[in-house]
Amino acid sequence: MSEERFEFTGSAKKTILITGLVGVALLILGIVMMNLGGGHGDHGEAAGGHEAFHWTKRLYANLWINNVYFTGLGIIGLFFVAIQYATQAGWSVGVKRIALAMAYWIPIAGVIMIITWFVTNHDLFHWTHHDLYDSTSEGYDEIINNKGVFFYWPLANGTFPMFYILRMVVFFGVWYWMFIIIKKHMLAEDIEGGTERFHKARKFSAIFLVFFAVSSSMAAWDWIMSIDTHWFSTMFGWYVFASWWVNGLAFITVVAVILKESGYLKVVNANHLHDLGKFVWGFSIFWTYIWFSQFLLIYYANIPEETIYFVERWRSDDYGTVFMVNLILNFFFPFLFFMTRDAKRHMTFLKVGCPAILFGHWIDFYLMVTPGTLKENGGFGLMEIGLLMVFLAAFLMVVLGALSKFPLVGKNHPMLEESLHHHI
Repeated sequence: MSEERFEFTGSAKKTILITGLVGVALLILGIVMMNLGGGHGDHGEAAGGHEAFHWTKRLYANLWINNVYFTGLGIIGLFFVAIQYATQAGWSVGVKRIALAMAYWIPIAGVIMIITWFVTNHDLFHWTHHDLYDSTSEGYDEIINNKGVFFYWPLANGTFPMFYILRMVVFFGVWYWMFIIIKKHMLAEDIEGGTERFHKARKFSAIFLVFFAVSSSMAAWDWIMSIDTHWFSTMFGWYVFASWWVNGLAFITVVAVILKESGYLKVVNANHLHDLGKFVWGFSIFWTYIWFSQFLLIYYANIPEETIYFVERWRSDDYGTVFMVNLILNFFFPFLFFMTRDAKRHMTFLKVGCPAILFGHWIDFYLMVTPGTLKENGGFGLMEIGLLMVFLAAFLMVVLGALSKFPLVGKNHPMLEESLHHHI
């Protein structure tokens, strides 16, 4: 089998660059309109008695939403590759390199995450204010103080969150390290053949999956759940993973379809697309199961410190509509749209359905972050659209650039023959 390589053409790069520049323009226009509309400081005091609302806080919230969202796409790329190796799956040989290319975003996401946190932490994370831990202060919060060790250990509460930052660095560091190792064995397989590299990649994939099971949940607690510091859910790690996972599957599917339509991925046929479509459909239901389980337990218990999370989103005039859009885009739409066999096999359906799901899960992360950070000052406008376009352009530039560096399909993959004869 001859090597098949993706050519990242100048016209494709130009289109992505224009998308990013349009995003920058919309972002700037959104900031200007907020300032002209009085959105720069006359909205009253923020929760906790800290400084008044400023447009920069909305910008910071959007930076955090987008980075957590695209971090998920990057890490799910590596997770997808690892799952295929660990289970010795043959059907996915034709699309594994797409997922590998997605993981190239991991180090970039780590740098953005760390920088963004140090710039925005007091605006996004209420627990970072030192007066919450001073028992002599009017702002003292016993509940947050009791959680302080999770952020500040081994230092004193309210100083520097050593434990929190250490986790962030370790998570990204290990993810990137495992990516380098798995990628090395995955690409060396093209040159050497045999099964030695396959088994090594499988071993490290299994190690990564164990680490990911813990780190992804803790990352969800750190980067999102700690925004609403008084609130907690034992299902939240699963919930964030479910959103990331469906999102990653939808991205892999839509890229595979576009490559297929462009004349690439000759080894991929309707049966492989059907499998991807089934995954997107099935895990959209899984996401809904996690969503409803978390919601039902909290709703049924009716404990004020827990129900406030949904009151702020479902019952709010600011977010109530977005709350319903989230359910429609992420459950009702994919459940009905991808229900039939043909919808999962035809590229037109996949090209329509998967981008809708990708946007739907951006809305999901918007709902996780915005109400807790901006309260009644949240909104959806040019700033949100513009910054999303900027991140999307950067992500596509990295992923497609990476995809052009190695063959699209591993010609010496031991499961290639199985994939070529895959039929469902």
